[in-house]
Amino acid sequence: MSEKKRVGVLFQEEIGTDIYRLVLDAKSIAKEALAGQFVMVYPDGESTLLPRPISICEADPETGRLTLVYRVVGKGTTEFSGLKAGMEIDIAGPLGNGFPLLSKKAILIGGGIGIPPMLELSKRLDCDKTVVLGYRDEIFLNEEFKPYADVVIASEDGKTGTKGTVIDAIKAQGVTGDVIYACGPMPMLRAIKAYADEHGIEAYISLEERMACGIGACLGCVVKTKEKDHHSHVDNARICKEGPVFDAKEVLI
Repeated sequence: MSEKKRVGVLFQEEIGTDIYRLVLDAKSIAKEALAGQFVMVYPDGESTLLPRPISICEADPETGRLTLVYRVVGKGTTEFSGLKAGMEIDIAGPLGNGFPLLSKKAILIGGGIGIPPMLELSKRLDCDKTVVLGYRDEIFLNEEFKPYADVVIASEDGKTGTKGTVIDAIKAQGVTGDVIYACGPMPMLRAIKAYADEHGIEAYISLEERMACGIGACLGCVVKTKEKDHHSHVDNARICKEGPVFDAKEVLI
């Protein structure tokens, strides 16, 4: 279990409507973090006792900088949005399992707030890769991917990139690969799982879920699995503990 640590805020900026980039001085976590893992961030307010899970966007083991990108959706994240340089906050991590780093031609797919964790993955994969980013309307974080991969954009309104879904963009732009890595809303992940099955492509998906503890103790975040767990003998897996990254063939979504 990762212990809660008090870390310093280096800076924070709003990079989209209600979307914030928070950079922390968290040396031990940045050194250990894998692409696809997350941290639990603890609000200081008494009315928001439960920590919030936030995916790791970037982790620099050299400088100790840990970057989180999140969307304001409630009391906890509203509190986080008020953090400024010089302040401190409690976090625990890194938690969960990250993406496997395979030496295969890769398609990285991020949708909405599932885009940030794909940035660290794009840095760490040493292979030919294309990043496909899906947006509802407002574009954010896309420029940061360009030094590491080819970037394809899909947007619902069609103002940027291909009009439609990430699958529409993959087809329209002729994107190919031997392995898919993805994070985003469940409808997107279901479509990617079906696309990977149809084309015989290996796929790893990161499931987004509300988590109360982040360490597998509360059983509040589970997903149905194809095979029974050999410890518990049930066909469930804890997203925070066995995930958040799963082989797409192993989960029923």
